[in-house]
Amino acid sequence: MRHIAATLVALIGCIAGMAQPVQPVSWQAEAGHIEGKIYEIRLTGTISGDWHIYDVQDYGLIGPNGTVVSVEGEGFAAVGGPYMLSQVDKSYDDTFRMEIGTCSGPVVIGQKVELLKDAADVTVSVEWQACNDVNCLPPDDWSTIVAVSPSVPNASAELRSCRAEKCPSQSDSADSTTPSHDGETADIWRLILAALAWGFVALLTPCVFPMIPMTVSFFLKQKGKWQAGVFGMSIVALYTVPIAIIILITYFAGGQTVTADIFNWLSTHWLPNLVFFAVFMLFAASFLGAFEITLPSSWLNKSDARSDKGGLAGIFFLALTLVLVSFSCTGPIVGSVLIKSTQGQFWEPIVTMLAFSVAFALPFTVLAFVPSLLKKLPKSGGWLASVKVVLGFIEIALGLKFLSVADQTYHWHLLDREIYLAIWIVVFTMLGFYLLGKIRFKHDEPVEHIGIFRLLLVIVDFTFVVYMIPGMWGAPLKALSGYLPPITTQDFVLDPAQRTSGSTYVLNQEDGASRKYADFLHLPYGIPAYFDYEEARVEALRTGKPILLDFTGHGCVNCREMEARVWSDPRVLKLMKEDYVVCSLYGDDKTVLDAQYWVTTDKGKVLKSLGKINSYFMMERFQVNAQPYYAIIDPATEQLKVPARSYNLDRDAYVEFLESGLKHN
Repeated sequence: MRHIAATLVALIGCIAGMAQPVQPVSWQAEAGHIEGKIYEIRLTGTISGDWHIYDVQDYGLIGPNGTVVSVEGEGFAAVGGPYMLSQVDKSYDDTFRMEIGTCSGPVVIGQKVELLKDAADVTVSVEWQACNDVNCLPPDDWSTIVAVSPSVPNASAELRSCRAEKCPSQSDSADSTTPSHDGETADIWRLILAALAWGFVALLTPCVFPMIPMTVSFFLKQKGKWQAGVFGMSIVALYTVPIAIIILITYFAGGQTVTADIFNWLSTHWLPNLVFFAVFMLFAASFLGAFEITLPSSWLNKSDARSDKGGLAGIFFLALTLVLVSFSCTGPIVGSVLIKSTQGQFWEPIVTMLAFSVAFALPFTVLAFVPSLLKKLPKSGGWLASVKVVLGFIEIALGLKFLSVADQTYHWHLLDREIYLAIWIVVFTMLGFYLLGKIRFKHDEPVEHIGIFRLLLVIVDFTFVVYMIPGMWGAPLKALSGYLPPITTQDFVLDPAQRTSGSTYVLNQEDGASRKYADFLHLPYGIPAYFDYEEARVEALRTGKPILLDFTGHGCVNCREMEARVWSDPRVLKLMKEDYVVCSLYGDDKTVLDAQYWVTTDKGKVLKSLGKINSYFMMERFQVNAQPYYAIIDPATEQLKVPARSYNLDRDAYVEFLESGLKHN
């Protein structure tokens, strides 16, 4: 009987073995160069059928078997941990009672390494578990050797610059997740729309508007309508190509990191911000009639002479003449567009300048196609000078933003919120009186009466002034939150709950330890916050609360909008104050720390300022360099509890984000 039982057991085992599905996942690996001595090992897994595997997160003893990637060998060092480069589907799993990330399509996992020698053979291993809706296969593993040397090709730009639709989750050793790019998309569209608007506004300036009939008359002598199209494309190219060349040179000379560093320096360092402020004030003075900014007459004469030759060259030089002649009016506007766009990604100046030039060139092109429309345009006159003066007032208001950024970043306290608001109130009040004809400049004609359109502008202007006045007493002014200094810089606030209590606020009542950097960093609405990650983690472990990481910046317009429009929601405030340890890390703060807090990067660079240290932490841990960026961290495992978020003004979604981070805490 024992032999029969053994035979039956063996037969059952054979049948089970025959029924066991073939492993549905196969792998391949390759290496790509990123920059310097940094390389990326990329593992690509092909999954057949309706199977899936789990992402690279460590789900602990009670969770599923996350995919594990390891590298071994000599002559290199791993940089961070593995991270997802392909789509990860995140959902709450009732069985494990936690947020689970699964991969059902082609799986791509990255691991950065740094060469310590001329070349290295890297042994790459991956361990995974395949599951479907019915069952799971036993964990399996695969390994291979990948040769890493300067001869390997560059890493795929598509995978290195993952977009949300392809790579919604990107993790490193702490399983960071790429933020939703909805906010970034909305932001670039705002820049494009603003650039289009400024392009049309530039047409109404005294330097440009009179040029319309002059240039259109040129095309009355031409026989081919296609020449008008060449003229419009030439204008677009003259505005867009130079800035594109400059950006591409910096990109190919030093890579995307160098280009991003340049724009980060432009947007946060005191020197360029003061230069931008001075340029805005200079152009504002010019618009108000103090002097005229012009290019050398020799440039104009040479360009105009060549435009008379006809042909494609003549059309191009006619466009060049238009661009040069209109510089004194379009220069400030072009500068405004470019300076605004430098606070985003490196390609945004190109896109915004393209939008500006298209709007600027469109009327010239349309009128060149259909010259009869020229008769319907209003005649030049004193109204053009008024447009220029209005732009001058607006330049003064916008230029203050750059002085404000430097002031906040370096904690000078020269332009706190109430001072900033007071200047804006005065500037726009004077603009209203100018539109009414109560203020005149030397080139203005007397205003005996105003029309309906001008009256509407006066109403809009004074309504804006009245809206700003309560801000002097601490009103949030949410519509302007992206432009104003934070409310924590304001001394005169009727509701003290909107402000923090500074460095005197003690969070840990047990040991009386106060927060680092709280003497000069604050959050609005009385939100108690830490400004050092390790300090916040200690407090989170003590209280059993998760950490809400807030990557922010003094010059971050979107951060201020999030604070004013989302954080001000009572539901959000309650969650942040009661259920989280909030840790705000400023990526642009210029405060130089004591030597004991300095950080040395993998490349041997010593970071001394608080902002650079925070930015390095963000890049190493989360591989993102965007602000704002919100991540909910389990203080014990230092892993994400839910997918991170970026700029998004949906308050209900932010509440859901915070509430989901508290589940099974």
